[in-house]
Amino acid sequence: MDIVLICRDALENSVLSNIGIAMEAKKNGSDAGIVFTGEALAAFAGESFRWSPLLENRGTKIKVVKNAASMGIQMASEKDKRWTDMSRLLKTAKEAGISLLACPLWSKLLQVEGKLPSEISTIDSQTLLKEMNEANTIIGGF
Repeated sequence: MDIVLICRDALENSVLSNIGIAMEAKKNGSDAGIVFTGEALAAFAGESFRWSPLLENRGTKIKVVKNAASMGIQMASEKDKRWTDMSRLLKTAKEAGISLLACPLWSKLLQVEGKLPSEISTIDSQTLLKEMNEANTIIGGF
């Protein structure tokens, strides 16, 4: 991967940011991937996602989901466009060619094996370190 993004927060807006940036990088010719760790990994394994306080009101969420769709980032529930669907967001990323990886350390700490969506690959520490060593850019905190 040319670019590795690290997503640690169980915030829908954070996951959206990481996926959006990775998709833009891919459109511009870079091989991009996201490593989910900590809270994000726990949320994908069955815990709850949330939104940042200033973005959690219904009107803002609806606006964000609608604008994301116009940018080719699908995260709205197919049943009701006013709600988000994180599995749909992962599918959008995977279909765009983004590597979605589970941090091996946090996978073990949280015991999430078998609980993650199929779009997120589990890898060992050696593979993660190889990917990070070969990356031109590593970004954390989106």
